[in-house]
Amino acid sequence: MSNRPMVAMTTRIDIGVCTFRRPELEETLRSLAMIGVPDGASVRIIVADNDTVPSARERVEALRPIVPFGIVYVHCPASNISIARNACLDHADGDFLAFVDDDETVTEFWLVRLLETARETGAEVVLGPVTADYAETAPGWMRTGDFHSTLPVWIGDEIRTGYTCNTLLRLASPALEGRRFNLALGKTGGEDTEFFTHLHQAGGRIVFSADALVHEPVPQKRASLSWLAKRRYRMGQTHGRLVGETRGAIARFAQIALAAAKAGFCALAGAVFLFSPVRRYRYWLRGALHAGAIGGLLGLREIRQYGTLEATSP
Repeated sequence: MSNRPMVAMTTRIDIGVCTFRRPELEETLRSLAMIGVPDGASVRIIVADNDTVPSARERVEALRPIVPFGIVYVHCPASNISIARNACLDHADGDFLAFVDDDETVTEFWLVRLLETARETGAEVVLGPVTADYAETAPGWMRTGDFHSTLPVWIGDEIRTGYTCNTLLRLASPALEGRRFNLALGKTGGEDTEFFTHLHQAGGRIVFSADALVHEPVPQKRASLSWLAKRRYRMGQTHGRLVGETRGAIARFAQIALAAAKAGFCALAGAVFLFSPVRRYRYWLRGALHAGAIGGLLGLREIRQYGTLEATSP
């Protein structure tokens, strides 16, 4: 028997933050500097700068003295979020990789709760909730109905896809091996939905950690019905395209007919609740989702919602 002292194994966690010309990155990193570290774990941060020039480098370097973790800065141009997400995957060398957005702030025990759930369940992916923080200038119906917060979608007792705004990936999972985000979707959005859908289809299990909370402010440019409708439509496009990948022509036609019926019902239901804004807009936005699904099933090109214009507009 060896006389050498026992050395506790350390769980290594990388935290990926993809950024594109957002000054809010500073608040994201400041919140990460304050997180509790899970027992038996070490933490490192990867900042993937997706700008054409390394515009976030100076901000990252200025914050190094106050962040108690190592920071890897990666310049990965340009203007395609899938490139930045893949850079985080390529530079991660830990047991887990967490993702948060560059306009979010994490709560103190965010990472602790994610890892607890991963250890308890053995799941390949753990999702946490994203709570939208509205300005007083946001429409009342929007604040009351909370149309921007993010939660998983359950089908029965199963989560079949996910998102990257609050997630933890088990990097050793066979379902994750060699998997990368689709560059063709890096300007439209939907790259995370496709990534997690395919991961689930490959046998990866996705679970939810309700207490692993992050906050996301809703800027004025997103606090509008038109932005929400465009986003729901694009989400529907992604869903429709993914459904169409596994269906023949007849099955796709049946799905189109079903989505059209659902869109029609939502339009009528919204009219019924004409004087109840929260219910009205909830139905109409659901209708936009089903309309997008029709577009996706028909193979229409997915609309571009993200990129230079949104990132730089006031």
